[in-house]
Amino acid sequence: MADGGTFWGELSGFQRDILETIAGLETGGIDPYGLAIEEALEEYYGEIGHSRLYQNLDRLTDDGFIDRGELDGRTNSYTLTPESEALLEESVRRRADACGIEIAATDKGDEVNDEQRS
Repeated sequence: MADGGTFWGELSGFQRDILETIAGLETGGIDPYGLAIEEALEEYYGEIGHSRLYQNLDRLTDDGFIDRGELDGRTNSYTLTPESEALLEESVRRRADACGIEIAATDKGDEVNDEQRS
């Protein structure tokens, strides 16, 4: 839940894909601005309309899943909130558990497994 009222499961698949795309762009060192998000999503969805993307970006902003900033005078950038980052991480853990995949501990302060302690 990001804003205290909207749960991860209440988001559409497209909205979840937007969050994953923003995370991927951030990880790749690319500013997650509208056109970059749109181009990345179009690799999966095919052509998407500007209005569909920006309506969903606005909703995700209003619901507290992303923050909107400014790259320049006319280009907005979007970043994940700590709450949405936590929800994405939980989603990865649930999917990994469902598939029987073990996720290695990271150096982000997560638990360290026994092999890393030796």
